[in-house]
Amino acid sequence: MHVDERAAVFWRWWTAGTASMVGSAVGAVALPLTALTVLDASAFQMGLIAAASYVAWIVIGLPAGVIVQRLPLRGAQVGADLARAVAVASIPLTWWWGHLTVTHLVVTALVVSFANVLFDVANATFLPSIVERERLQSRNSLTSATHAATLLSGPSLGGLAVQALGAVPTLLVDSASYLVSAALLRTLPASRVPAPDRWPPVGELIRQGWRYVTHHPVMGPSMWAATAMNFVCGAQFALHPLYLVRDLHAPAGLVGVLLAVEGVGALVGAALTTRITNRIGTARALVAAGFTTVAGAFLIPWGTGWLAYAAFATGSIVFSLGTVVLSVTTRTYRQIASPPDLLSRVMATVRFVSWGAIPVGGLVAGTLAGPLGARATLLVFAATLVCAPLVLLLSPIRHLRDLTDHDQEKERRPTVTASGR
Repeated sequence: MHVDERAAVFWRWWTAGTASMVGSAVGAVALPLTALTVLDASAFQMGLIAAASYVAWIVIGLPAGVIVQRLPLRGAQVGADLARAVAVASIPLTWWWGHLTVTHLVVTALVVSFANVLFDVANATFLPSIVERERLQSRNSLTSATHAATLLSGPSLGGLAVQALGAVPTLLVDSASYLVSAALLRTLPASRVPAPDRWPPVGELIRQGWRYVTHHPVMGPSMWAATAMNFVCGAQFALHPLYLVRDLHAPAGLVGVLLAVEGVGALVGAALTTRITNRIGTARALVAAGFTTVAGAFLIPWGTGWLAYAAFATGSIVFSLGTVVLSVTTRTYRQIASPPDLLSRVMATVRFVSWGAIPVGGLVAGTLAGPLGARATLLVFAATLVCAPLVLLLSPIRHLRDLTDHDQEKERRPTVTASGR
């Protein structure tokens, strides 16, 4: 594929993702507000909905890498988009018929969750096939910046849409965004990961990806640090709307704005990631990002009144800045350092572990918030986040400036032959 063709394909891929992300950001406000304002959901039910949104990573996270490896990447993405569109559209339809329940929201979140798994693994595997190696970090940064921009604008629009239309009808925007994404992705090349003449057993393929990641001295610790961050993210997904609505009594429009503020930090993090990693190195940037997220997580639940709103906004910015720096840096390293035939399984393994922590965090947070309250529970989770930078400092990463230094050092290491023993 020529450079111009690669660029054209990338921009169609990017446009599809942007359309989907805008709709999802609107839906991220509309869905919890539907549960809270239409169905009067409890703290535990909010945690259950948040958990259902990510639980598929635990169920099919590992097999997803094998499934994607055997499917046309374009077809996997389009199919996932269509499944998500139908699932989300079922909520307003059921509401109009007068039969909407929390159970329906949980089931919809589950369907979207399973589709998300296949889509995200296929999407991450597809990108290196259309982008040159030396441009991967900048393209990943652009993708994260776009995601940050949608986080910034989408929830604000979602909050306003909820006030104007109601929480349930606003979900139609999310459904439509998946249809737009599917139509654009349908125009991409029907790329397929190279396949052998005969596939090994599925279990063996999964184990190969698992062993590669968990035994890798850089990817392994990076995965566990991301897992700690996502465990806390799961709690935040479940408790932030609850905290804002029931503890701080914020109106729907302000809830959308405050939930969107984390997009500022994500946007800044995406814009600065390459500059930061060039200045201090990718390995050092990971450790710094870990401590940054801890500071942000502790700041989020402090204060009362307008001071609480300011603390929530500032803490969200700081937390999201750190998570984006870690995400972009580690994702780029995996795409560069992984053998091509293992890439989908490497991506699936990492996301199975790290994203699988999100529903666990949501369920634990929902359970604790009942007796402790949302504010105290958020502080408990902030304390657990200290594990993220610590796991990096206790690994070989602490001796590196850049993550790729490990690979270069391994290449320079002399090979021991039989005669040299």
